[in-house]
Amino acid sequence: MAEQATALQGSIAAIIDGARVRRIDYWLWLLATGGTLIDGMAVFTLGVAMPLIITRFAIPPHVQGLLAAALVFGAVAGAAIGGPAADRLGRRPMMLLDMLIILTGAVISALATDATMLIAGQLLVGIGVGIDFPVSASYVAEWMPRQIRSRMMVATIACQSVGFIVAAALSLLLVSISHSPALWRWFFFGEAATAALFLLMRSGLPESARWLASIGRMAEARAALARVVAAAPDASLAAAASTPMRGEAPGYGVLFSRAYRKRTALAALPWFLMDIATYGVGLFTPVILAAIHFGKTASGTIAAESVDIKGSGAIDLFLLIGFAIGLFVVPRFGRVRMQVTGLLLMAAAMGVLFMAVQMPGDSSTKTAWIFAGFVLFNLAMNAGPNSTTFAMASALFPTTHRASANGLAAAVAKLGATLSVFLLPIIKADWGVPVVLALMAVVSLLGAASTAILNEEIDDGELP
Repeated sequence: MAEQATALQGSIAAIIDGARVRRIDYWLWLLATGGTLIDGMAVFTLGVAMPLIITRFAIPPHVQGLLAAALVFGAVAGAAIGGPAADRLGRRPMMLLDMLIILTGAVISALATDATMLIAGQLLVGIGVGIDFPVSASYVAEWMPRQIRSRMMVATIACQSVGFIVAAALSLLLVSISHSPALWRWFFFGEAATAALFLLMRSGLPESARWLASIGRMAEARAALARVVAAAPDASLAAAASTPMRGEAPGYGVLFSRAYRKRTALAALPWFLMDIATYGVGLFTPVILAAIHFGKTASGTIAAESVDIKGSGAIDLFLLIGFAIGLFVVPRFGRVRMQVTGLLLMAAAMGVLFMAVQMPGDSSTKTAWIFAGFVLFNLAMNAGPNSTTFAMASALFPTTHRASANGLAAAVAKLGATLSVFLLPIIKADWGVPVVLALMAVVSLLGAASTAILNEEIDDGELP
């Protein structure tokens, strides 16, 4: 019986792998991108709203760190919970739950009457985003045909950058309409509306046929397969009964067994180091621009906000360009090679910024070097490690452990992000921007070294 079940799982995998690409594949991918898109929106929105929030509630520096860290610390908890839950309960229920949590958190943030309420709201948004990361990564990996799987995995995390750009456009629109000090509330209402839209659209999602087959629910797996692939299942699938499967229990224990511990380290450690740099630079890009007086010819809080939004948005546009490059170079050169290359270039970009901030005055040369540093960082990050780390666990682990592995890796990564955004304001205040940039260069180099040391050969098109 066990041999028959394994063969049936293989048949379902073979049908999905060999299916021709259909419009429904792109629709399922689009619905799965909600968490990564809102993650980008949330990071950008909090970054540009922070000056207005600080003014409104007179928030001291240590509370500013808590507010910034709440978003990413929530993602740690969400990813840690969401991965194993998706392996036990399924991908679809968790993809609905996480949008509901994000919606609730965004509304609480928009209606906040003090810093504590804001922190609670951002914590909930982070939890929802954290749940979505491992679930969406597993869902896309399990439904995409082999010929487009690698590119669609890159495209899924690329929507994080789309979220940055959407948030920038929305913020600029709101700033052009109103100069109210309460404008930050509408930034968060924009997040809530996006989560509500994805929650509505995801209500019709089919469950992952690979996951259903992995736990022996063959009748449901056949129905999901017929709905998406629109091809008649072969005779063995049609005749198969639903039989509960017994094997390794889903959860974190097996990830640290001798068979998987190196793969677990490869999926988690470089992502942890990359997120220290990514969130440290990304969340506080407006703060860094302000600290080096980029473009500050306008006066007034709202006018300064507009400058920071435009500067951050222009820089973040290169995040999307980096992902576009990643769509082609990652499948061609492989995840490990592009991850090492990207992290090395990120370190070089921090070196360029370090040099730029040492230049005296506000010359055009200084501005050009600052932009060059940010552009190189964003291009290198998204053409390499930001594309590859998201997809690494999906390629390394089988269906029964895929979401748990994704969840552990994402949780460890967001822990790095939490440390970064909590400590960055303190480090910047005590030692200045150059020290922050030097630290980001060091962690990028460590990420490249750990990837090279833990190197594991991966077939980009094949799922275990």
